[in-house]
Amino acid sequence: MTEEQRNAETARDYEKVAMRVSMVSIVANLVLTVFKLLAGVIAHSGAMISDAIHSASDVFSTIVVIVGVRMSGRESDKDHPYGHERMECVASIVLATVLAVTGLGIGYSALTKITGGEYENLAVPGILALVAAVLSIVVKEGMYQYTKIHAKRIDSGALLADAWHHRSDALSSVGALIGITGSRMGFPIADPAASVVICFFIEKAAYEIFMDAVNKMVDKACSEEVEKAFRECAAGQDGVQGIDLLHTRVFGNKIYVDIEIRVDGSKTLREAHGIAERVHDAIEKNFPKVKHIMVHVNPGEAL
Repeated sequence: MTEEQRNAETARDYEKVAMRVSMVSIVANLVLTVFKLLAGVIAHSGAMISDAIHSASDVFSTIVVIVGVRMSGRESDKDHPYGHERMECVASIVLATVLAVTGLGIGYSALTKITGGEYENLAVPGILALVAAVLSIVVKEGMYQYTKIHAKRIDSGALLADAWHHRSDALSSVGALIGITGSRMGFPIADPAASVVICFFIEKAAYEIFMDAVNKMVDKACSEEVEKAFRECAAGQDGVQGIDLLHTRVFGNKIYVDIEIRVDGSKTLREAHGIAERVHDAIEKNFPKVKHIMVHVNPGEAL
């Protein structure tokens, strides 16, 4: 199988997993949004209505993931010879922004209620709101774990961002549960206080997702451990006297490698090329995330 065929097959598997997870996410979020909205209206819970809006934002975020994954999976073309993997980074940045704005909205609303001081005017939520909050926590935490597992399996930043959106919704529902319970027990300030704490968790997740996407867009090098593994793999091939240079860069969720090896200077061009091919194939075989390898041969001591 050629490098192009291997990359195409990997892209198809990647897109297949991402699409399946995204469709499960959309269906679950739509069902939760409708249920929480009805529960909020019927049980007179403003916190549950806000939580329903948060779930609705997850539907939008998953659609962004689908668009980003589909675009990043497109094959290289004349205008984009290195592929479209960075489109997923763009999707991750959009998701991080949505997550950050959602968190700030929750925090602002909570602070407004805390500083308002008119707690006696707040309606006491019904038991249905409590049921909806518990159900939301269970479902959204399950969706977080499910999405995170598959995101790490295919190394998808956009899918991982969507997983954290599920977690943020679960945290939001925890806040709603605490607030509803506190309100029913005579402590209406419990709801906005919990929401402020949740806001910090959401903003932290948004920051980490944003920085991960930015690092992948600015050609950040691989970690020292990964580069050490590349060096050891190349140096272990027959005919390689040493490694003169190694440059790596993360491109979306793929890795590009430029390496200069030193071989016996008395070797023929065909023999030197064969050694370079062994290095190329060994790295490609042992490191599935590597999309492209450029091996340059430098003449070393003649043996």
